Amino acid sequence: MQPLYDALRDMIPHEKLESHIEKGIIQIAPMAFMRGRTLDNAFVILDEAQNTTHAQMKMFLTRMGKNAKFMITGDPGQIDLPRRVISGLKEALLVLKDVKGVGVIYLDDKDVIRHRLVKKVIAAYKSIENVD
Repeated sequence: MQPLYDALRDMIPHEKLESHIEKGIIQIAPMAFMRGRTLDNAFVILDEAQNTTHAQMKMFLTRMGKNAKFMITGDPGQIDLPRRVISGLKEALLVLKDVKGVGVIYLDDKDVIRHRLVKKVIAAYKSIENVD
C-alpha cells in the first residue's frame, strides 16, 4: 500500500492528508477488508490488480454501491501470482470487454513519467521478450 501513500503525499499537503485520513474521507485498506462492504458515493482505486485472483477481483467489483466509480490499475506484464493462477485483471479484461459502462485505457512506454532511463529499460526488455 506504500505506493498509494507516496502518491497521496505527492498530491496533498501532509496536514490535509492526515486530516482526510482521520475523518475517513480517504481510506486505504487491503483487499481482505473489502469483503462485505458496499461503497456508496466513493471513488475507489484498486492498485496492482494484476496480482488479484478471480475471487478477489469479483469480490472487489461487486462492492460498488450507489454513485461509486471504480478504477483498477495493473500491469499484466508484472504478474507475481503462482504459475497456474489466472490473474483477476487479465480475466476481468476479457469478461467485461462488452459490458456497457466499463472502460479500459491501455498505457505504454510513451506514458512513462519516471526517470528518463526507465523508457530505455522498458525498450531493452521488450526487445529481448519479442525474440522467439
